Amino acid sequence: MTTEGISGTTAEHGPAAVHEQDVVRVSDLRKEYGDTVALNGVSLEIGAGEAVAVMGPSGCGKSTLLNMIAGLDRPSAGRVRVHGEDLGAMNETGLALFRRRRIGMIFQFFNLIDDLTTIDNVALAAQLTGTPARQARRRALELLDELGIADRRNVYPAALSGGERQRAAVARALMNRPALLLADEPTGALDSHAGEQVMDLLIDLNELGQTLLLVTHDQILATRCASRLVVMADGRITGERTLERSA
Repeated sequence: MTTEGISGTTAEHGPAAVHEQDVVRVSDLRKEYGDTVALNGVSLEIGAGEAVAVMGPSGCGKSTLLNMIAGLDRPSAGRVRVHGEDLGAMNETGLALFRRRRIGMIFQFFNLIDDLTTIDNVALAAQLTGTPARQARRRALELLDELGIADRRNVYPAALSGGERQRAAVARALMNRPALLLADEPTGALDSHAGEQVMDLLIDLNELGQTLLLVTHDQILATRCASRLVVMADGRITGERTLERSA
């Protein structure tokens, strides 16, 4: 895998632009859903180029934290800053545009559009930010080639294997050269072989400088792909430790 096509970072638009600041800075975050407290005083910093895994039991608040950092939900109290921007100061339109341009997201169940081909699914992410269709498709093809599925570019998602779908989803997440890549159980819907391939891909991306935040139940995924583990329980961070990546 080459650094040019996958990372696609530039002095203006990639992780290199924020090498001396935190990409994520979460301060005293609280989120309430009625009487339920999903997050209770969570603070977290993620530096440029880090790979951080968040683990904990179901209902501990890790997915809520991911949604706050993605700008998909708003906190009841506290502040979220991503790539130097205060998400709380943005309206919904501004949040949507910021998310498309600066945050890449990988989901457990891929979230590909069934009636678009692989290349159109990937290119759409750039077209939604105003990139001309021809330019978007050119970059999409470059990414698909780097990820080893260029020959599947004209295939619809239903005809792709699970691993191919997740690679297409990764390509889509990388289209706009995001400052931050968020992954929510990225291997959860994959068999062991496809899961291993996606883990290797995430490691490669991080080694090229991509900042990465993983939310997972999978200890193997966390220890293989992350350099720091954050443990949550009952809406709080209960521990952190540095990881040595396993082979």
